[in-house]
Formats: sequence, structure tokens, C-alpha cells
Amino acid sequence: MSNLEPAAQPLPQVSHRGRSAAPIASSNAEGEEVPEFDSFGIIGPRGPPPLREFLDIWDVNMLRRPDEVNTPQHSTHLYASDHLIVRRGQEFQLKVTFDRPYKPSDDQFAVEFIIGGSPQFSKGTYIPVSVAKDRQSPWAGRVVDSTDNVVTVGITPAPDCIVGKWRTYVAVVTPYGIRRTRRDESRDLYVLFNAWATGDSVFLDDDDEREECVLNEVGVIYHGAYDDMSERPWNFGQFDYGVLDACLFIMDKAAMPITNRGDAIKVARKASAMLNSHDDDGVLVGNWSGDYTYGVAPTSWTGSTEILLNYSSSKTPVCYAQCWVYAAVFNTFLRCLGIPARVVTNFYSAHDNDGNLKTDVILDENGRIDKHRTKDSIWNYHCWNECYMSRPDLPQGFGGWQAVDATPQETSDGMYRCGPASVQAIKHGQICFPFDAPFVFAEVNSDVVFYSRNPRDGTLEPVKVNSSHVGRMVVTKVPGQDARRDITDQYKFPEGSPEERTVLEKAEEYGCHREKATPPEADVELDMPLMEVRVGDDFELKLEFNNTSDQARTVDVYVSGNVVYYTGVTSSEFLFKTPRVILDPKKAEKQVMAVRSQDYMRKLVEQANLHFIATGKVKETGQIITSMRVVTLHTPKLSVEVSGLAKVSEEMMVTVEFTNPFKFNLEDVYVRVEGPGVMPPKYKHYSMITAGSSLMWTEGFTPRRAGPTKLMAILDCAALRQVYGQAQLTVKP
Repeated sequence: MSNLEPAAQPLPQVSHRGRSAAPIASSNAEGEEVPEFDSFGIIGPRGPPPLREFLDIWDVNMLRRPDEVNTPQHSTHLYASDHLIVRRGQEFQLKVTFDRPYKPSDDQFAVEFIIGGSPQFSKGTYIPVSVAKDRQSPWAGRVVDSTDNVVTVGITPAPDCIVGKWRTYVAVVTPYGIRRTRRDESRDLYVLFNAWATGDSVFLDDDDEREECVLNEVGVIYHGAYDDMSERPWNFGQFDYGVLDACLFIMDKAAMPITNRGDAIKVARKASAMLNSHDDDGVLVGNWSGDYTYGVAPTSWTGSTEILLNYSSSKTPVCYAQCWVYAAVFNTFLRCLGIPARVVTNFYSAHDNDGNLKTDVILDENGRIDKHRTKDSIWNYHCWNECYMSRPDLPQGFGGWQAVDATPQETSDGMYRCGPASVQAIKHGQICFPFDAPFVFAEVNSDVVFYSRNPRDGTLEPVKVNSSHVGRMVVTKVPGQDARRDITDQYKFPEGSPEERTVLEKAEEYGCHREKATPPEADVELDMPLMEVRVGDDFELKLEFNNTSDQARTVDVYVSGNVVYYTGVTSSEFLFKTPRVILDPKKAEKQVMAVRSQDYMRKLVEQANLHFIATGKVKETGQIITSMRVVTLHTPKLSVEVSGLAKVSEEMMVTVEFTNPFKFNLEDVYVRVEGPGVMPPKYKHYSMITAGSSLMWTEGFTPRRAGPTKLMAILDCAALRQVYGQAQLTVKP
């Protein structure tokens, strides 16, 4: 049985009647038919009005091909679409062919744009664009060229106009009424946010960042531990066929008013709720249980395209996701609509649901962790998104990068969502500003507080405070490179600096309470050095003690080794040792413990994380010492090779190879491969890969566009997760 909660029953739809004259337009897919002739009520001498003597429209060319003027100028040439896609605040062109040459002195015509149902000029959902200088609209229009019967019109959508799919008509004004073109879906126009336009709220004045955070389809998501980082490639696929329509469908499914869809703040906040399925049948179902019988394991996905297309076609949530899947698909949504976005990873991320800045670890009177009373967890890492936009709703200086998070952790205004929260406000402790800044602040600033519990009365006394463990490092991808960039300094000042103290005091004014006690530091230091371990290896755990005092010290140590989920939640304990360490004055000592693969392999979960924690009590002083170490077990790699002529429309082959290096069989194995612009997602199932044996899978593909790209492959089964491989190629035209 799945451990998922039963799906909430949808509430019955209630009519708008009695509350408003018409329902609020909240669907981009729906729209009213516009009459081909709008009469002014003037009756001609006999019968219908004589329209033949007036200008007639023969053809409307949207200039939507990649080799025509619009898409290269608007940086939309990569979208696989049959329609014209432009960015707001920037001119695009279309050509209108009339039945005779256009005479500006005699003829009046306009290009009309309509979005949603019940279009109204006052709501910005009906935009008539005239080329006459005395008849300007919110969108500027001009005649670029008039040759024979063909008029080239330049149109500039307002930099704050509604984002979505607009219907296009050309209308000619006659004395009797307005004559329009018929509805033609091929003339539909997609208008996106524009990071290149200074008047747009998402304007980003950095060419490299813009190229990366709007136009790059291939990402790197970081996971593991801050000092032993792993990376997984991801195909965001924001330009793949059908993805833009899927993103618009998400806003339709949320019943987001059409009039709100030009506001990047509202779009990002709405999407942070809709990317998870908790409240609103959103895109992805979260599952951290390890049982993925009824869907795809989160570790199996290689990109966003399949998820979004499945959701838009089935109209039901897709199973399953964890934090990096939510962040990656959210990234696709934002980039697809033109909002600059990136995935960030916070190592040692506090999940704080008490509204304070403390993660509590309870010890018994001997210094051993009380696992029954220790409930708080620290995620080994957590992924969220940043999107770039101005914040006119906040004081000056708090625009720029905003943290948004679709992983369902806590409710915000009654729904599972988070952000946008100004990263600059978080850094300076100004967590009173919307949205959800206290939650993100706690994720990077919590203290780990060790309490000693008095067995007689149950009171807790703080015995050690670790203020540098949580939020150890925040990273994202370097623009234009497959390298990581440390952006911790964008979230907080250096640990222990005067600025950091000021920020924490400011946050406390707004209700984020932290541990005030400052227990004295022990004169014995304890450290567990980094070790690199592969899945299935035996290894040695080293504990290094250093006595900084002038007297001998005796330490009773408790060492616990646990298999943990990446959320920090313990699955099972596989090692427990209780050494006594005697230290001479000013001397160091090492303790080595053997860890055997047979002890942990059968208990491994998900992402092969081992968590070691050592706590001890110094006999002479009663002081507590602690050290924690996450060991990320490294998995074998997939071999991915491409062959054939790398040319558009020429068939190529990709070969994926893997050898099972273990002494046990791998069962129910899935291999997936995909590449933006070259290969849609494909997968193959293997019922078993026996110990020591190999698999080889060769699949054909045909590149559809030129340029550099990647093929990404992943192997996934219950016993072995996150086995990746990739191949780079440059496709010639």
C-alpha cells in the first residue's frame, strides 16, 4: 500500500451569479468569438452595407519562422512552436496584405489582440493597436513599410502587459462598422516576460546571467554534502514542443485571473503552490517514503518535459517528486515564461516549523543522544529556486533575486507554497516583508542546540550551541559553465562577524527567537575528517580528539552511524560504539572504527547517505563535545556515447553502457535518456542485471536543431539510485 494521504475531494463549483456581472476570466484556453462585422447601426440605402469599395484584408503573415525578423530579435528562436512567440516591451512585426495599396489618408485599420474570455479594454485583455499617430493604444503601433498591397506593421506590447496566448485580428474601419478577419489559430501570438527590456519588471542587466537563467536548457543540480558535493544534469526543456502550453495550463488549472498574469510576483507565488499537488491538484506528488510503486521514483527523472506534458495531457498530478524535482520543474516554468530563474542548493538546511532559529538535539545525562525525544531534522541539502524581478511592493533595494520554493513543507496563507522572498531582505534580517522570509531565513541561519535532559524533572539545559552547521553553503551553477558558484554571501554575512550579530538581532525583533545561552566551549576538540567512499566499500571512520588544556582529560564517547534519508530523517542505525578516550595534557589522539559494507548495504535507502554523530562528556569538567559527518556514498557511472553525423535531420545513435560492480543482483532497473533539441525522453526496463554483468542499450535519435547540447542518461532501481552519465555534442545546421 502507498503511504500517501487520500486525495482531497474537489469542492463543488459555485456560480458567480449575484456576486459579479460576469465570471472572472481565468482561462487562457477559452475565448469568445469576435464578430467579423461590428455594425455602427448605420443603415445603408438598400440592404447590407456596400463594403466592397473599402479596404479588404487578404492575408496576415505573423512572420513566425525562425529565419524571419521576429524570433531572433526576441530570443525566442529556440521554441518548438507553430506560433509566433515574442517578449513584451519590444517591437515585433507582421505583414498585412490588402486588396489594394493602403492609403493612410483614406484608410483606417487596426490590429486587435484579445486574451481570455470577456475581453475588455479597461482590463487590458482587449488591445486595439492603430498605426495612426493620433490613435495610440497601450501597445504602440507604426507602419514600418508599405509596398504595393503589403503593409508591414511594427507593434510593441506594453512592458507590463498580460503574459500568455493572445488571439490576433486585423480590423478595417468603414463608415458602416468594423470589418475583421476571421478567427485563425495560426495567428495566435504568445507574449512572454522580457528580461532584455528595461521597462519590464524582470529586466536583468547582465548578459551572462540572462543567457544562463532564461535561455539555457541544460542545468546542473548539486546534492550530497557541502564538502563532498555531487551533481546531476537536468534537461529543463523549456523550449520543447508543448511545454509553453503546459505552463499556461498550470495557471489555468489554478484559476489565476488573466489580469494578474502580467505580474511576475503573482505568477511566481501562484506557481510555487501549483507545482505541488497538496492543495490544488498541482503538478507533482511528493513522496519521501521509498515506495514508488504507483509512479516514477524521484531519482529516475532526467528532465522536466515529460512531467509537464504528462500533467497537461492527463490533467492529474504526476508521481513522484522530491525537492530537486520540484525545483527543476519550477525552473522550467519560470524560464519558459521568460522570468530569469536558477536552482540553488542549501547544504544543511533547517526545516524549522516552530518559528524559531533552533534545531534541538536532546542528550541524556551521560551525553548520549536521546533519539526518542530528538524530533528536529536537518536536511543534508535542500533545493529551491531564485527568480529575478523588481519588488515595487517592498522598500527600495529589495528587488533582484527572490527565493521561491515549491516543495511542500509549510503552509503560507493557507497553501503549501513559499515566496517570493527577497534574498537581500533575508541577508539583512528584514524578515517582516512578504513573502515567507522568516522560513527561508531559518533554513540558512538556525543554530543546532544540544540540550542535556535532567532525568528527575525533565528540564533541558543547553550544553552546546553550534551556530555554523546550518546553511553551511548555498550554491548554484556558474553562468555558461558546468561549474558551481558559492552564493552563501548573498544569504548571510560571515559567521561571527559584527554584521551577522546585527542581522540576528534584527530578525529577533520580528519574532525569530534563538538560543540566548552561550555554554562555555569544551577544552577538548572533536573532529571527524572527510572521507570519500563508494557504495559497497568497507572503510574506516576516524575520530580526532585534541586536548587543549594543561590537564589530562577522560572522555566517554557515544558514536552512532545511521542510514538516513537526505532529509536527515533516520532510517536505521547500523553502528554504535562507546569508546573511552584518555587524553594527556596538550595532546591529540585518534580513534579508528571499522565500518563494513555488509553492515550498511542492506539498510541503504534512496540516496545512499550515512550519517555519523559522535557525542561525549568530559569526565573532569562535565562539558559536552560533539561532531557530525554526512558520508555520501559515491555511485558508479554510466557510459554514454554518441555516433553518427551530428547534423540537423540526420539520424544518430546513442549507446548507454553499465556494468554491475556489486556482488548482488540489481532488480527492476530503469534506464532513461533524453537531450534538449535532439532526443525526447526514452526509457528501457531491465528486470535484472546480475552481479558482474553488463548492459548495453543503443537508441536512434534525430536532432531537430543546430547548436551545442547534451544527452543525459540515468540508471535507477531500488538498490542503486542516482547513477548518471552524459555526452556532449554540437549539431551542425
